Amino acid sequence: MHKTRLRYYGKPETKQDMPYQAYFEVADHSGMMSMVLWNSLCPEWYNSMKIGTVLLLEQYAIKTSYPFKTQTAPGDLHMKRFSSIVDSFLEITLNVRDPPTKINIIPEHKVKAEWKLPEVKYRFITRSELDNLPNNHFCDIIGLVQYVGRTERTRKREHGEDFWIHRWVHVIDGTSELPFILELFTTSQPDIFEQIHPMTYLVCTQMRVIRDSTENSSCPIYLTTSNESQMFITGWHKGQPYTKDTKVKNFIQWIKTQKEVSHMERMAMGGYYPFPPVPDTFLKYCKNIKVESVLTTISEMEKEIESLHYREHKRIAFQGIISAIRYVSCSNTSQDASGVEPMQIIRRSSLQTFVTDNEHVKEGSTRYRQTGERISVQRSSSVQQQRIETRKGRAKRKIAAVELHKLLKQKQFSKNESQEVKETTQSSKNNKEIADVSVRVQAERMCHNSWESALWAAVKDNLTQHLNYSSVFPESFPCKFNYAHKEFLMQQCNLQAARCKPKECVTNGEMTNFENACPLEYYEVAILGINHDIAIDVAFLPVCCPEDSHLFRTEGTPSYAVLSHTSDTSCQQETVNKKGHSETFSLADKVVKAAADLEKQHIICILDICSLGENKVEVFLNKVYKITEDDIANQT
Repeated sequence: MHKTRLRYYGKPETKQDMPYQAYFEVADHSGMMSMVLWNSLCPEWYNSMKIGTVLLLEQYAIKTSYPFKTQTAPGDLHMKRFSSIVDSFLEITLNVRDPPTKINIIPEHKVKAEWKLPEVKYRFITRSELDNLPNNHFCDIIGLVQYVGRTERTRKREHGEDFWIHRWVHVIDGTSELPFILELFTTSQPDIFEQIHPMTYLVCTQMRVIRDSTENSSCPIYLTTSNESQMFITGWHKGQPYTKDTKVKNFIQWIKTQKEVSHMERMAMGGYYPFPPVPDTFLKYCKNIKVESVLTTISEMEKEIESLHYREHKRIAFQGIISAIRYVSCSNTSQDASGVEPMQIIRRSSLQTFVTDNEHVKEGSTRYRQTGERISVQRSSSVQQQRIETRKGRAKRKIAAVELHKLLKQKQFSKNESQEVKETTQSSKNNKEIADVSVRVQAERMCHNSWESALWAAVKDNLTQHLNYSSVFPESFPCKFNYAHKEFLMQQCNLQAARCKPKECVTNGEMTNFENACPLEYYEVAILGINHDIAIDVAFLPVCCPEDSHLFRTEGTPSYAVLSHTSDTSCQQETVNKKGHSETFSLADKVVKAAADLEKQHIICILDICSLGENKVEVFLNKVYKITEDDIANQT
């Protein structure tokens, strides 16, 4: 009736050859009880025991169930569960010995009516019904996948070495304009988890409702997987018991009335996805977080960021002062004469530049990183895999990058800054890594929307430490789904392949087929420490999608509200038009004004940090809290 993910319980001192365990819920006409599969029986039988499979079990043991085991929500609420005299649930135990269990799978055509086996029942809901369900309610859903986020990892415990792997997915079913928002953790179905892509039909069972029951909650309702959740996509539905469910049939009828072209514009993959939104107040944030220390100092932040594992995602909070903000547009509006796409922007402390690199840009230090990342999704086939750096090489590049930073800082750039930057770079020929970098500043793409406080102007040249994590990479922007490059897009969004596949090579001509699902723009925000001696530069990405605003942003929440210490619900959400600058500047002006309103105020910043691999780390400003007396009392 139900099936959990496969659990590995091995430890260094464990003597078991195959320390695996999996729970099932099995039933006959008299009732339902748990069944646990142990050790070497798991790799032999786990994949064969599907929902709806009929089993003949012999020589099994009966034991009292583990008291803290999760319980499923049966489709048939009247089905009896077997318990012992002391009200503990009983379970069937299947072992390879003591006693050696005999397991047989009965083919469907041999199942006899006189056995009176119960049918597998489900609890499917539609999106229009979701808003009326209570927190922690279990349900099943079916829908058309609209958005698939990248795979990320979070630690199970703060200092532990085990990770949860998850991704965010949007699914629509035609009963509401809003999608199901799904937090999908890996089940023991890697072939399905990694093949989820837009325009596929997704079924998720035993999903748990997550909603904030407090008044004025800003967090939309969403669903998360449970220990018993199962996922199925197009190609896996045939023969599944849920195909007989009425709501599944209704969805199929709705799909038959739809035209693919009407949905393709809204399909997207990957990118930074700030969900679930942080609470409205810092007190609520403190209650929800499960770490030893809520606040991190800026001096500790560099160590925290550099300790991230591959695709590890964290949220951290620290106290500081918003001191400067700059609007940056990195829209891919031009191409180099050689046909090579413009590269990712380079950030050098107080200088904003856009860089086109015809050669491979060497990596600099973490703090003053000079990355030449393509705005397009994939490097050309001529770019080889990045070689492993030696410690000596990294030290050389770090010294050279700092020297270049000092030289650039002394220059006052005008409209012909392109040639000056090129000459400055060529003057550093004593270092081969720097001499190879060919840069061209595109000053006409810099926007006037910026602000810095008087305090920042006074202290920015005398800081003892200035961390720079304001780089934004192509992986940070969601990409529109493209059938022609479906396999490549899935590869970019997954942690790793379930099986070895040759890496797809995308040519420069094919790269033009990739469209971004939101404007290529963001803000660089300088945050000063409360002692005015250290600072950190981070990025603020107003994640939005012109065609479908609710896809990447909480409904009704303007992007500049993140920088506002009050909840301004009266402000109307504005659409960013990539073809017209007036709307873009209007939104940028509001964001800059919101930052300026926080001048000299001590605030608490919530950052989303994620390691993308290859020494690339995202650091995005997610939320700003104005410090109140209640917050101070809570931290003392």
